[in-house]
Amino acid sequence: MVADSETGLPFMKMHGAGNDFVVIDARLGGEGVSSDLCRAMADRHFGVGFDQLAIIEPSVNAELKLAFLNADGSASAACGNATRCIARHVMDATEQDTLAIRTGRGALAAQRREGTVWINMGQPMTAWRDIPIAKEADTLHLPLPGDPVATSMGNPHCTFFVDDAEAAPIGVTGPEIERDPLFPERTNVQMVSLTGPDRLRVRVWERGTGLTLASGSSSCAVTVAAHRRGLTDRAVQVDLDGGTLHVDWREDGVWMTGPTAHVFTGTWHGAVLEDGQWRLP
Repeated sequence: MVADSETGLPFMKMHGAGNDFVVIDARLGGEGVSSDLCRAMADRHFGVGFDQLAIIEPSVNAELKLAFLNADGSASAACGNATRCIARHVMDATEQDTLAIRTGRGALAAQRREGTVWINMGQPMTAWRDIPIAKEADTLHLPLPGDPVATSMGNPHCTFFVDDAEAAPIGVTGPEIERDPLFPERTNVQMVSLTGPDRLRVRVWERGTGLTLASGSSSCAVTVAAHRRGLTDRAVQVDLDGGTLHVDWREDGVWMTGPTAHVFTGTWHGAVLEDGQWRLP
């Protein structure tokens, strides 16, 4: 099947623990999606609705190459749940148990173990320049009210440890911290409480998207932050609004797994293919 303006833009709708995506296979036609079209498709009333848009691109040095856009059309180097969902889809189609995946985060590995797909999201970055932070700072104790931790999993994260994540004002604090001058590329924000041995309750505000039911890269970041603070071991259960993910920070990187769902396949007809990019007409 080849995608063109006459037949429309085929897509898949997927989610991991309620963190939902539209997936476009650019190997069928086109090279990318414009920011305007991304925002139109992301609209939950007039479009398809999603937290992130994932694009499968042709690759010569990996079995998969993925690019990501947030709901506001901005680019993201990492999206753990989308990577995991797409890996599961490809593994089911090809009967493979391992995949090499190229993303803006770098080369990632996917493995199927006992019926679930794990993604190695790579090693966390904790140096202030790598996150990045606008000025030199202790990333384990950022100079912000609430004493948060900063981590990068290819995208920046700011993690607040609170007594009760359920009651924390993530809808107010999230957008404020996302655009704080300390974060030149904006940041994802998490409110986290320790609810048991190696178990975290997490609520997430994603940059460029807003409140989300789950986030794979955020779950990896809070696991790293909790271990750095001495609150947990390196293998953690992360309970989010949409479900539970499991994260294991190993010597070779931060591995993450959880539920996946392919919700439906559809065609978006309100788009034209111009100069290799899908755009609004």
